[in-house]
Amino acid sequence: MNFDFKRLGAAITILALLGGCATAGKDITAAYVSPTQFTNLDCDQVRMESDRLRGRVNQLTGRLDEAASNDKTIAWAGGLLFWPALFALGGTKQQEAELSRLKGEYEALQAVATQKKCS
Repeated sequence: MNFDFKRLGAAITILALLGGCATAGKDITAAYVSPTQFTNLDCDQVRMESDRLRGRVNQLTGRLDEAASNDKTIAWAGGLLFWPALFALGGTKQQEAELSRLKGEYEALQAVATQKKCS
């Protein structure tokens, strides 16, 4: 039996390029979060929570952007030189889901702030 490592490497490269790469933070859409969970907050609390969420969104966006950039480099180098490197790809789907949820919470807070006419 003659195993063809070139074909295996090519197949793994194609799979990695199609689905294994991290998504850039700007491409993660906000999940819907109901503003009703924030309606009991006053304007100062809305502002503080918005600031906290903004910081976490920025942190996760930076991580995912870095992972997406690194994935492109690893995918090309891995495909051309060393295909086992392709197993190192990826931001995590958990990070992407968390960023989507946090963006949704931020939008919900903004809706509450507008409703309460917070400055």
